[in-house]
Amino acid sequence: MKAMLFKQICNLGDGIPPLELVELPDPIPAQGEILVRVSACGVCHTELDEIEGRTPPPRLPVILGHQVVGRVEANGPGAGRFQVGERVGVAWIYSTCGQCAHCLAGNENRCPDFRATGRDANGGYAEYMTVSESFAYPIPQVFNDAEAAPLLCAGAIGYRSLRLAGLQNGQKLGLTGFGASAHIVLKLARHVYPHSPVYVFSRNEKEQAFARQLGAVWAGAITDRAPQPLDRIIDTTPVWLPVVEAMRNLAPGGRLVINAIRKEESDKAALLQLDYPTHLWMEKSILSVANVSRRDVSEFLKLAAEIPIRPEYQEYDLSQANQALLELKQGKIRGAKVLRIH
Repeated sequence: MKAMLFKQICNLGDGIPPLELVELPDPIPAQGEILVRVSACGVCHTELDEIEGRTPPPRLPVILGHQVVGRVEANGPGAGRFQVGERVGVAWIYSTCGQCAHCLAGNENRCPDFRATGRDANGGYAEYMTVSESFAYPIPQVFNDAEAAPLLCAGAIGYRSLRLAGLQNGQKLGLTGFGASAHIVLKLARHVYPHSPVYVFSRNEKEQAFARQLGAVWAGAITDRAPQPLDRIIDTTPVWLPVVEAMRNLAPGGRLVINAIRKEESDKAALLQLDYPTHLWMEKSILSVANVSRRDVSEFLKLAAEIPIRPEYQEYDLSQANQALLELKQGKIRGAKVLRIH
């Protein structure tokens, strides 16, 4: 099979393509696994974190990609949940232990043995991949393959972020950053909380215009002050400055939810601006989002189909994965980026 293989930690800014197009043997599904013939795979900022070493894979080489849509090519021994030919999705959550206190309480996203697709196991930047049938999801018919791919991470993590935010209908919601996840959260919030205005903080005028086009009542720069204090803010950026600025924009009792696997070190000095009376006083809180659970993915796919939420996306051929990743790093974003495999 063809695959874009990640072999060595590097800095994307150095101009060296991090992934190499190679031919590999087709994987064979083990006990309880399915073989998926990949048709589309979303490109996520977490892959930049892997490539640049902020959340490095435990071993290299590895095949990246955790927003995977394809069709069941074969069932391994003991697998029978899906029929051959059925369309399925694979998300960031590849496996968990199923036995720890977190798993038993339904918080498997916190499992100490959490394994991530495309980091701890080969992912979807390839023609085929294998996964336990218990960690695959039926894809609603309303979506085409490229639309469905971003829903599996950008959508699911956005859904979890909105759930953890505890927003009540009528309260004001802020979004910092406006890429794949945030644009889906805006669409979701407008449906679930129709009386909650959404304010967007973004780094460039194109993203701000896109946000207003999708229904934001206001859009400005990361360092701008919102027209009024906000009750909840979801941060989807990879850097620290938006965290400090978001706390400044929170109303008393407000909550900031940080939707990021890692933060870059480049602007860590921004944290020195954190001032207790300005940013934290009056019972403001900060909450991080750790991975996703299967519940998040399943519930969000069902809700997204009912609404329906159709992500904006740009398509690339599998061989163009390096280009898509570089454009993501450079901030050339309108919605999501998706690799077309088959």
